[in-house]
Amino acid sequence: MPKIAEIEYTPNPNAVKFVLKEPVAIGFPKSYPNVETAEHDDLAKALFAVGNVVSVFMQDKFLTVTKTDAKGWPEMLPLLAAPIRAAAGAGGGTSATPAPRVFSKVDDENDPMLKDIRMVLESAILPALAADGGGLELVGRHEKQVMIRYMGACGSCPASLTGTLVAIEGMLQKEVDPEIVVISV
Repeated sequence: MPKIAEIEYTPNPNAVKFVLKEPVAIGFPKSYPNVETAEHDDLAKALFAVGNVVSVFMQDKFLTVTKTDAKGWPEMLPLLAAPIRAAAGAGGGTSATPAPRVFSKVDDENDPMLKDIRMVLESAILPALAADGGGLELVGRHEKQVMIRYMGACGSCPASLTGTLVAIEGMLQKEVDPEIVVISV
């Protein structure tokens, strides 16, 4: 049963991060951008059932819930804590927290630039996003354009399309190729 270690507010005013004592997703994140996608995950389904929940994101020992503006956090937090505490062993029972990994829809086996991009994302960018309850998915690459999709708290955060995107692009330009352009899709 996941025990809540702490609750953290994120830069996104509509997202909160629950830091857990046990993992709820190991290795790859679980992203549920709407209730329909949560059909086969009991914990995500229960969180959406609380009402006013827009998305659920789980990675290792944290989960992030994004809500509508209709209710404030003081009212929502106790309602969300109940299904989290009631969930039984969703993560698989390891105590080690794996390093964040890039969830990707592209195969980088034969693309050295994508391999380098993935390495930078996993070593420098994903840990920072995870600290704020978010993550990203590598959607693809066309020449020097890199397409990403934000997940979790980053998905609807106002800073994700400004400062965060500029920082990701700057880091990839410095570490991989100075002509890279990062696009959020």
